Amino acid sequence: MRVLWKVIKFIKRIWVDAVTLVIVGIGFLVPFVFIILSASKTRQEAGLFEFSWPSKWQLIQNIRAVIVFGNYRMLLAMWNSMLLTVGSVALIVLFSALVAFVMQRRHDRMASFASSVMLMGLIMPPFVVPTIFLLQWLGIYKTIFGMIMIEVTYTMSFATLIFRAFMGSIPSEIDEAAIMDGASPFQVFFSVILPLLRPAIITVIVVSAVAIWNDFAGPLYFLPGNQNVTVQLTLYSFMSQFSSQWNLLFADVVVVTIPPLVMFMFFQRQIVSGMTTGAIKG
Repeated sequence: MRVLWKVIKFIKRIWVDAVTLVIVGIGFLVPFVFIILSASKTRQEAGLFEFSWPSKWQLIQNIRAVIVFGNYRMLLAMWNSMLLTVGSVALIVLFSALVAFVMQRRHDRMASFASSVMLMGLIMPPFVVPTIFLLQWLGIYKTIFGMIMIEVTYTMSFATLIFRAFMGSIPSEIDEAAIMDGASPFQVFFSVILPLLRPAIITVIVVSAVAIWNDFAGPLYFLPGNQNVTVQLTLYSFMSQFSSQWNLLFADVVVVTIPPLVMFMFFQRQIVSGMTTGAIKG
């Protein structure tokens, strides 16, 4: 009887967490299962949009059809997305960490103004037409480099806030000791501060890479052209006004989702650490 009473008390303590976990699990798993099932069906079965078991599993065949479609257009899209993601993330980490270092260590009006500008970058929506005119004037419209600059501009505000919050947990005495030993400000940053930012760097890399990899509107507006296609824009290949291949469309979603999903699985703990350390200690 005593054991049963302990079990009841334990269930009362965790029932809220258990219900929340079940609801969140259903919210994430049900759409994912539906995508997998639809990607494994024939064209006719997928067009019914039913949450049902496929009569014949052909997930591998559909993925193969997506990859070879349009003379291996998916491979070109993955190459373009990889260049866009790697180039953008590298510049985001470098510039954001440098800006955050200066903003965290300085306490004057200029630092306050820079903080306000960063917050405005998170709030203000992108201006498509003026940005296109600017890219055309610079001669980098419809280029990977121009799109990289756009992604860096969109993401730097968020990344700078993450780095700045994390740097709040690093004592300024470390900087002063390095300067007393003869280190320049750049040496202090690259040799002392940057190695300590590893959790924040991983957080920024994963979050920014997933956001850039999944960006649909940016390449649609600023990177048109058949040779500039990215993975998200390949979804248009299987949709039309009168006929859509929904099984291949869902198979395309599966292929596009694999890289960011793998990144989150491997770096989940580092992401949480990088986003909470500054909030706790800063």
